[in-house]
Order: sequence, then C-alpha cells, then structure tokens
Amino acid sequence: MTRPDRAAPDDLAAAVDELWPVMRADLEELVRIDSVSAPGFDPVRVRRCAQASAVQLEAAGFHGVRLLEMEGAHPAVYGEIPPPAAGLPTVLLYAHHDVQPSGPEEMWNTPPFEPVEIGGRLYGRGSADDKSGIVIHTGAVRVHGGRPPVGVKVFLEGEEEIGSAHLDGFLASYRDLLAADAIVVADAGNWDVGVPAFTTSLRGLVDCVIEVRTLEAGVHSGMWGGVFPDALSALVKALSTLHDRRGRVAVSGLMRGGRPPVDIGEETARRQAGALEGVETIGGGSITERLWLGPAAAILAIDAPPVSEAINQLVPSARAKVSLRLAPEDDPERAMEALLAHLEKAVPWGAGVEVIPGTSAHSVSLDTTGPAYDAFRFGFRQAYGRDPIDKGVGGSIPFVKAFSDAFPAADLLLTGASDPASGIHGPDESLDLGELRRSILAEAAALGAMAG
Repeated sequence: MTRPDRAAPDDLAAAVDELWPVMRADLEELVRIDSVSAPGFDPVRVRRCAQASAVQLEAAGFHGVRLLEMEGAHPAVYGEIPPPAAGLPTVLLYAHHDVQPSGPEEMWNTPPFEPVEIGGRLYGRGSADDKSGIVIHTGAVRVHGGRPPVGVKVFLEGEEEIGSAHLDGFLASYRDLLAADAIVVADAGNWDVGVPAFTTSLRGLVDCVIEVRTLEAGVHSGMWGGVFPDALSALVKALSTLHDRRGRVAVSGLMRGGRPPVDIGEETARRQAGALEGVETIGGGSITERLWLGPAAAILAIDAPPVSEAINQLVPSARAKVSLRLAPEDDPERAMEALLAHLEKAVPWGAGVEVIPGTSAHSVSLDTTGPAYDAFRFGFRQAYGRDPIDKGVGGSIPFVKAFSDAFPAADLLLTGASDPASGIHGPDESLDLGELRRSILAEAAALGAMAG
C-alpha cells in the first residue's frame, strides 16, 4: 500500500482498518515467544523475539534493520527510515521485546504464551508490556505506506524487564545511530480505555537486603526461648518500623511532592489493585498523591524456614529484601543512605545486622511542552476525539533518565496502549484491542503533524 507523505486523518484511519489483520497477527506472533530476560531463563528465546521483531520492522518498511549486540547483553533491534526531505525532524521510537516470567501457570485463565481474545481484549504475557509498543511503532509506519513524513528510527530493547542493565552501554556505543529530535517511549499506558494519557512523572527507587543474626546456630526453642531472641522476631520488629501507625513511610528525610491535578476514587483504586474487602488504605492524602508523588515502602521477600519445614528451633538468621519508591525529585543516593541507616538502627536486642544496598533508579519529571507534545496531542485528538490527560506513575522506568541524559535536547514522551485493567507483570495480562488501534492511529497522525 502506498500513502501520500502527509496523509489526511481519514486516510490514516482507513489504512489502520485495512492493515489491522496484519498488525494483530504481528502482536500475536510476538506474544507466542516466551522472551523472558530474567536470569535462569533461556536467552535463546529473547534472541528469537529480537529476530522476529526485526522481520516485522523490515516488513513495515524500515531500512538497515539489524540486531545491536553487546557482550553479556540480550540483543536490541534497530531500524531506520531517513526523513523524506532536508530540514524535517527525526523521531526515535522505543519499545522492548523482553517480558516478565509468567509465574505459576495455574494462576492464569488462559495460556500465558498463547494469545487469546476474550471480550475485545487479547490475553497473554507481553500483550500489553511491551510487545504492543512494538506494534504501535510498526503500525504507525505501515499506515504511511512505509514512507512516514518525518525521519523515524526504532530501538527495541531486550533487557527492560531486568532493569536495562546494559542500556548505558548501548547508548554510549550507538549514540550517533540513535540520535533524534524527539524520543517516543511506548512503554507506559492510558488513564483508562478510551482516555489517552502522557506519563509525566515516575517515582525513583532504591532497595536493599537486610540480614539479622542472633545465634551461631539454631537451638532448641524450649530450652532457650525467652532468654535469647530468634532472628526472625528481630527482623520482623525492624521491618515493622518502616511505617507509622497510619501506614505512612517512617524513614526520615524523604521528599514528598504536591497535589496532582487528577485523582481516582478509593473504590476505583481498590478495584484496579484487587484489594481484598476490609483491607484499609495506608498513608495520607489523595490516592494519586500517595501513588505518584510520595514515598512507598514494601517488603518484597523474606528468607526464613518455610512453614512446612518448621521445627522447635530458634532461627539463628533471617533476611529480607526491602524496596522504597521515591517521590519525583528525590535523590536515590541520599534516600539509600537514609534507608540503610533506618534499618540498621531499628534492629532490636543487640542482634547482628548487615544491610546491603541494592539497585537504585532516578525519578523522572518531564516537561510536556514542545513540538513533539503538540504533535501527539493532535494525534490523540484524531484517534480518541479528546485531549490526553497528564498523569504520573507510581513505578520506576530506569531507562527514561538514561535517554534523557544521553539526548538532553530531544523531547521525551511516554505513551502506550495499556490501561488499568491490563494487569502487567501479573497473571492474565491483557490488552484492549481497541486501544491498540487508537494508539497506532494517534502515533501515525502525530508523525504527520511533526512534518508541519
């Protein structure tokens, strides 16, 4: 199919309708590949997904498609289409082709790596996060007949789900190749089905492992219980100090943002999170204030004897992993020091303690002005019939700051086709197929608007 360099919105919408079977087939092909990048999973599967993505890029019209390699890293995928005339901008389109593990398959109502449509939603791991992002980018180029009205580059990462461990190296090695006037990251989501959004802020993150020891070895709990503490009790008391009585984070010195312009009701939040009946909310302020602009502490895991192996013994050592989300603008290095100091001080009864710092990620606050944002607002109006909402996200995406640091002059936009019901990282991950169609049309229209 051929399209004019600056297709009218009606022409683009018709092209989406015409090409929809191909776009959906592309997404289903990628979902069938269990490209789990986490340690312990077959890296060949990630490479296979990179190769399949490369074939889809070529079919969409990208040139110079190839895998970008780095020692010890899962491959990334690159392709480009030069601008059709001098003076036109170039846009870098980002998505990632790796996925989270499925977890226990018995928790799924459909096979995790076999796409199944139910009620207009496509179920399967990666359907929303983030193989839909790949199809948004290839789809936006396809509806322009493989000849978008601006220059387009695409970078598909293979390690986002493991913290983008080698992204800094990729950006350093391929900086000139990836340089662009604007960067569009299709790894976020919309406010709701039918309500588009720009993600404008992300919380930062630090985590650590705390290990507590009270005895050289386990001893009989009847003979020594009541005289010496077990390590698990000491650990639990230390972990309980992370929150005050109202559930607010009690680590001193952490920052908190202001009040966001939009909010969601408690009942909506309970439904989206799957909160059990009777479970109270914690913290203070509006839901979005707590979720986007305040710190949050969570205990991610505890190493201790499982209940099935419990014996009458004082546990000599125990450890836990603690995660701390940070408000935008908070400094991860300072927050890590505060968390370590808090836990070391909180361990009672003179127990031995070691707190080992783990990963960290910077928060992000994006400026939503500039020509790329104007173009995408136009695109959203064409596809959704309304302007997007500016929203924050409680999670962290470490690579956003990496791109911002590498290309400080480029507009950086976070979009995506997922919605609050997508259940990313959990069982029954899904994508509303109507959102995918609208996201493709929005990006195609935005590329046209960027041409002037």
